[in-house]
Amino acid sequence: MNVLLVYPEFPDTFWSFKHALTFIRKPASQPPLGLLTVAGMLPRDWALRLVDLNVRPLSDADLAWADCACISAMAVQCASAEQIIARCSAAGVRTVAGGPLFTSQRDRFPAVDHLVLDEAEVTLPAFLEDLARGRPQRVYSRVEHPDLRGSPVPRWDLVDLDAYASMPVQFSRGCPYDCEFCDVTALFGHRPRVKSASQIVAELDGLYGLGWRGPVFFVDDNLIGNRKSLKTELLPALLEWKRSRRGMPFHTQASINLADDEGLMRMMARAGFGTVFVGIETPEEEGLVECSKTQNLHRDLVADVKRIQRAGIEVRGGFIIGFDSDSPGTIDRLLTYVQQSGIVTAMVGLLQALPGTRLYDRMKRTGRLLEQGSGDNVDGTTNIVPAAGLDVLRAAYRDALERLYAPKAYYRRVRTFLREYRPPRLKLRLDLAFLWEQAAAFARAAFRLGIVGRGRIEYWKLLSWTLIRRPRAFSQAVTLAIYGYHFRTVCELHVA
Repeated sequence: MNVLLVYPEFPDTFWSFKHALTFIRKPASQPPLGLLTVAGMLPRDWALRLVDLNVRPLSDADLAWADCACISAMAVQCASAEQIIARCSAAGVRTVAGGPLFTSQRDRFPAVDHLVLDEAEVTLPAFLEDLARGRPQRVYSRVEHPDLRGSPVPRWDLVDLDAYASMPVQFSRGCPYDCEFCDVTALFGHRPRVKSASQIVAELDGLYGLGWRGPVFFVDDNLIGNRKSLKTELLPALLEWKRSRRGMPFHTQASINLADDEGLMRMMARAGFGTVFVGIETPEEEGLVECSKTQNLHRDLVADVKRIQRAGIEVRGGFIIGFDSDSPGTIDRLLTYVQQSGIVTAMVGLLQALPGTRLYDRMKRTGRLLEQGSGDNVDGTTNIVPAAGLDVLRAAYRDALERLYAPKAYYRRVRTFLREYRPPRLKLRLDLAFLWEQAAAFARAAFRLGIVGRGRIEYWKLLSWTLIRRPRAFSQAVTLAIYGYHFRTVCELHVA
């Protein structure tokens, strides 16, 4: 059987890093880990072809070749997924769909032939068995959460590695917390399940053997959710694995209480984790109570972030505007917090209610649910009736982004971060292709940001300051400046 593994296109958002990727000539941030994992579970005699619409279009030749198309998507990719399904139906190609979008919004896709929902490790085998017998059902769903120690190594051989800026791996699924707006626990449960350290090493070996030396993103919902397994199994294995290998810096996601464990932070930094995304949401206690972000309550969130960054791990922060408890001064306090903490990459979005979340149920129950959310919380829209009024909320959001990513404020934030940041000394990637890529990116940045860009004076002030005060962080300063260009471009094109 000829099977297309089709990944829908992401819209142009903060999360896509689309405008930053042009500096290194990469079309997409990372390949679809879910589809590559599914590929590892399919019969070996099937012919597989990955079509990532973020890298190249789905062609008529692809559809003519295919007997079946497997589609996986997140909510933000809904519009592209609908277009793919329509094209497959018109071409007579059987469609099999799964992943977060289809699991939470199955009724939205009547044209899909087969819905293999929830986690593929427990639903895909039944579909494949029925398909082999010629009696496949339309819907396969199980609330059971699988043991990840049976999950296969993703099919990295299907990927054009040169098309991506980073590669994804996953150690755990699930999160022990219960944030009202988050659909992670609805999809994967509260008990973080983990792979074995040997599985992760096998995945990294596969990438390394194919020549990958770039960043690796651990896409775990909360890497420290199962802290014991992380400290006693994964990190020791990664430290050993890194002894004889260069390159491949790691990035991940974790809760703010990472700051409470000095030993864990130092261990993660030595193992190669250079960046962690943390859901801050809001510095205001009332908002944290409202959304049940209990792990962030009663903390000095500025000190927490600085503690993580002093341990050698850059913090990227997620923030939300639109809680009922927000007041006219909320935006000012949020922006003050971001500047003081030195969170350069601050993702600020409007509150949305995703299907499957407690927030969605509450908004529906109280008559405040407007429509299906886009899944993109930075597109300037929301699917709930905000307490402050929709026009007021949108105006506040535009004001926040314009101030947050104004060149002077942004570059000042980079300097605040670099003053605190203490990166560990790791083995660097020194191959000629990488050095050429970095030099070319710097040249493009010098032109776009330093010659024709808005804020060019601030750009050169940052680089001069970095060369004098933090010369080891010069490359990182340039990278963060490029990120700022992406954020400003998204704001100008899609928000403001």
